[in-house]
Amino acid sequence: MLKIIDHYPDGFLDIDARHLHSILPQPTLMHLAGRQQPSLFVAILLHGNEDTGLKAIQQVLKKYAERELPRALSIFVGNVTAARDGVRRLDGQPDFNRIWPGTEHDAPEQQVMAQAVINEMQQRGVFASIDIHNNTGLNPNYACVNTLDQRFLHLATLFSRIAVYFIRPKGTQSAAFAKLCPAIAIECSKPGNPEGVARAAELVNACLHLTDFPAHPVAAHDIDLFHTIGLVKIPEHISFQFGADDVDLNLESAIDHLNFTEVPAGTCLGTTRQTCVPLQVLDEAGNCVAERFFEVHNGQLLTRCNVVPAMLTLDERIIRQDCLCYLMERLPLPTA
Repeated sequence: MLKIIDHYPDGFLDIDARHLHSILPQPTLMHLAGRQQPSLFVAILLHGNEDTGLKAIQQVLKKYAERELPRALSIFVGNVTAARDGVRRLDGQPDFNRIWPGTEHDAPEQQVMAQAVINEMQQRGVFASIDIHNNTGLNPNYACVNTLDQRFLHLATLFSRIAVYFIRPKGTQSAAFAKLCPAIAIECSKPGNPEGVARAAELVNACLHLTDFPAHPVAAHDIDLFHTIGLVKIPEHISFQFGADDVDLNLESAIDHLNFTEVPAGTCLGTTRQTCVPLQVLDEAGNCVAERFFEVHNGQLLTRCNVVPAMLTLDERIIRQDCLCYLMERLPLPTA
């Protein structure tokens, strides 16, 4: 599945994600030369409907169209077939951000491709890794890390003062590259937001000029650090909608306004005709802990404790393909 080239094709700097397959018909790893080595690695379009990464890379490459890149740049262009249809992934496809080493899912062909990318970058060396994403709910720009290493946190704060530490879901690109170099995933709000594109391009450009990452701890006033403690899914057998009565779970139609806010215990998230909590919540160890966070009382789905959700979305297809949201807690900064 993987094609490796040492240039970007004609038309790459101006093409949109839906037509990208016409010049890059398969997942492609592009190695571009620069003054410093090793390469900065950037992953884009792991989800086909998240085009901020493509637009940000186009901005950066246009900036250096007539001059040498400050650092070598390796760009992995992921799910171009899903991008053609403007969807996260095609039906029957795996999620391209769940196929990397450490995954809990079976997708042999795509896993071989992901391992090939890892092997290639391990052999060449890699300075840092940035995986660029969008989301479908109302979220601020933030960065995600899979380890609390200070280098990773410094990289995260180049993008946003909000950083989220997570170890689940498994099989993500950032977790796989964390074994090779400082690695983050960045969430650039909704697709089509020019601020998200500009912020992502600024981050890539800043990393191209870096020679190293600071060894000292990130200052407390420079970062708001969260820890993901629950992955919330709606089981397949539970029907749901927003603002509808004839379903198992009727969620509040403005639920995504709760993202990155402290939601107190007793908050109603919707109504249900189920007597048990109609959600699946997995903690970091993969244990089902729905009753720790939610309860059903008089047909209402309520929070059982104070929680901070992230990535709540109103997109029903995304909820089925991925999750309803993540639950977080604030995390003290590591001192070393």
